Amino acid sequence: MTGPMPTLNMERLDAIARITLNRPDRKNALGADEMRGLHRALQDVAQDPDVRAVILTGAGQAFSAGGDVHEMAQWLEKGVLPRLFHELVDEQEGVIKEIVEMAKPVIAAIPGVAAGGGMSIVLACDWRIATPEASLVPAFPSLGGVPDGGLTFFLPHYLGIGGAQEVLYGSGRVSAERGRELSLFHELVPARELQAHALERANELSKGPIRAFTWMKRLLVESYHSSLQRQMELERRGMVEAARGDELPEGVRAFLAKRPPRFDTLK
Repeated sequence: MTGPMPTLNMERLDAIARITLNRPDRKNALGADEMRGLHRALQDVAQDPDVRAVILTGAGQAFSAGGDVHEMAQWLEKGVLPRLFHELVDEQEGVIKEIVEMAKPVIAAIPGVAAGGGMSIVLACDWRIATPEASLVPAFPSLGGVPDGGLTFFLPHYLGIGGAQEVLYGSGRVSAERGRELSLFHELVPARELQAHALERANELSKGPIRAFTWMKRLLVESYHSSLQRQMELERRGMVEAARGDELPEGVRAFLAKRPPRFDTLK
């Protein structure tokens, strides 16, 4: 598994992997190196069979300010902005793909602002826990840029076109309270409790049926462009595979024995 980097830290906490964006002085802005490192770290935890849940968070008082605008300014001066932007967004797309397709739950613990690409990464996660100081900032319009990282995919599907327009064309900032109302944040907790609560939630999910969670993630994404008939076919396929595996039999036995299921002991 990838070790600590100057701008990225990764810890193993039993069956949990916690990845921390670690540039607090720059609000955890993501330059090319940081985005590449995050992509590789997610690949590592996705392939580690001992990791059953993942926490993504940011050091200090921000999740991530998104792309590193100072680095972009340097690219602009050198005349390489389009080419290097292409490479940066390519890595970001890899980050989003790893989160969405990962066969284990990914929790975003959001201490403060998640802007631009940071907002896209947050919305790709399965569960989002924020502090009252947190906010979501599209950022792209203020820079004259176009949303990327799947932002124009997630927002319309979470909120509908009208809700996406409210976020993208509105005030430029979604507060923690408004984010919770829209279910862009699933929970709000005091800042001092964020990391402990995220770890508690990750531990709960890590003890759950990971193979079933994998199917749930796939089905939710498929539902964005699937017909009802196609969706029911995929659900049936998932249930049949669950019946052939270990988790569903364990769930049935636990129900009959009136005990909690022990999914985390299965291989």
